[in-house]
Amino acid sequence: MAGYVGDVATPYDQDLGPVLFEHYGADIAQRTTQRALRDVLEIASGTGIVTRKLRDALSKDARLTAVDISDVMLDVARAKFLPHEQVRFQIADATALPFDDATFDAVVCQFGVMFFDQDAAFREANRTLRNGGRYLFSVWDSEHYNPFASLTFEVLKQFFPSDTPRFLFDPVSCHEIDPIKEKLVRSGFKRITISIQPREHDIMDVSAFARALIFSPVIFEIRERGDVDPEEIAQALTQALIQEFGSNPTRYPMQAILFEAEKS
Repeated sequence: MAGYVGDVATPYDQDLGPVLFEHYGADIAQRTTQRALRDVLEIASGTGIVTRKLRDALSKDARLTAVDISDVMLDVARAKFLPHEQVRFQIADATALPFDDATFDAVVCQFGVMFFDQDAAFREANRTLRNGGRYLFSVWDSEHYNPFASLTFEVLKQFFPSDTPRFLFDPVSCHEIDPIKEKLVRSGFKRITISIQPREHDIMDVSAFARALIFSPVIFEIRERGDVDPEEIAQALTQALIQEFGSNPTRYPMQAILFEAEKS
């Protein structure tokens, strides 16, 4: 995924993953595999959190392809699979997929479409799907429902009041449902189902979660501005999360939007 390079891959996987991605990943994998499938493509697969859920849910003879633009993220993903498991990892751009027409029975993308051109990506998903194939993807709802963006921004503003890093608003930038639905229709999809998915998760290690948010790609904005220790920001965010959502455990709220569409 865009921006997730270098030393951000490990905290993304180990400390953000269990809070933000694992449970949504299990849900989208279960929905994907409700039908018998031969070939499945996962786009923006990152560190393989959803890839692992998909492989576990698919039949052994089903073929799973996982693509991302970051080889660093895919290296983390590759380590989660044994050599005999049917997973092919590949560097690929979601807006120019290197696959033939009508190759896949399902295309899946969790929290990725906000990082690339949706019109182009939706056309590519449609092109590579077989007739009757399904496209399932999730986006985050707005920052009002996702404090990883809003609360982190408020903390960052304390350290950078005139030029606050804004990367974490990118993941919550695709919450308007109708424009996405219209792009899907223009790309040739029908039978579109949309689900609002609120969740809460008990964070057992708040400091690790807070540090992972600061050491997401927002760290590059922090380093560009200089003069502030990122660890100090992570400590401030830890305290803000505890103050807002309690401790032992910290009950953290979030909300996603899931789209399911079919190629006719």
